[in-house]
Amino acid sequence: MLFDLPNEDTLYDALIARSSDYEGLAYVCVRTTGVFCRLTCPARKPKRENTLFYDSIATCMQSGFRPCRRCKPLEQAGKEPIVDELLEALDCAPATRWTEDDLVRRGYDPSTVRRAFKRSLGMTFLDIARYRRLGEAARQLASGARVIDVQLDAGYESGSGFRAAFQRLIGKAPAMSQNRELLFADWFETPLGPMVAVADQTHLHLLEFHDRKALQAELENLQRKTRSSVAAGRTPAIEQIDAELRAYFDGQSANFKTPLALGNSTAFERVVWAKLREIPVGERRAYGDLAREMENPQLVRAVGRANGANQLAIVIPCHRVVGADGSLTGYGGGLWRKQWLLKHEGKMRPKGAV
Repeated sequence: MLFDLPNEDTLYDALIARSSDYEGLAYVCVRTTGVFCRLTCPARKPKRENTLFYDSIATCMQSGFRPCRRCKPLEQAGKEPIVDELLEALDCAPATRWTEDDLVRRGYDPSTVRRAFKRSLGMTFLDIARYRRLGEAARQLASGARVIDVQLDAGYESGSGFRAAFQRLIGKAPAMSQNRELLFADWFETPLGPMVAVADQTHLHLLEFHDRKALQAELENLQRKTRSSVAAGRTPAIEQIDAELRAYFDGQSANFKTPLALGNSTAFERVVWAKLREIPVGERRAYGDLAREMENPQLVRAVGRANGANQLAIVIPCHRVVGADGSLTGYGGGLWRKQWLLKHEGKMRPKGAV
């Protein structure tokens, strides 16, 4: 980006004044409503402490915010007819799971659509459609709905559909691999969609949300490092983490005691993950906080990479790490899940905790 945004106080002043000086260059995200707007939006202005400012629509949507219905930032950014046409189609059917085949049936070339949306909005049409669905589902979750009720299993119309995808994910494992113990994988429902667990008889190797884009690569990497294979099935370690996750999602306990297999990680990653597990439930830390606790403030980027390398979602609570300004930062399971987990843990925070 060639334009450097001013500080957030200046942007907030521009928002209050409905100034067009930053049109297309800055957007405001409102924590209390979950929407993002142009700074010229005519809607009632939020309090300063409830605002975040980003320089792109993509960042706003990836951070879990949905476009305002009054100022319509997506329409304002769309300067190409194909963009406006498809955004209008999306508005007419926001719950549709769009595919490239749908575009072809409507007479569009998927590659042309992809390039047009990247030029105009910084993200693809299919990504926008997905974030719109997730945003709607997140609002229903916040109102107490279960994932199964809002079909938030990211493209699976039923449990049987996910079971078939799960079998394709792990493939068919041989009875044994290079004289190594087999790893076993199973999945279970959570309020945030299915989670996949991989473990040997005693230790948990992987725990991820089913729709994490890196899951297939993580499984392949795990099998390569352990020189083993993954078969469908349960072990005592999977039974234990299943029970502990049920207690966690019921709001009863965030105390995970399932043994973790961390032998294939680096020493630095293990140190960072240990720091993550020390963050009390209901609290948050910035990357810089963790680096300072390790007595080396220069390690912020390395801490971020170690955080992203975590393959044990929730158990190693990388979701408790936020930006220096308190904003939600990247999370492999999706920022809407990160937001839900933090809100859930806020309710679990011990009374009287500072």
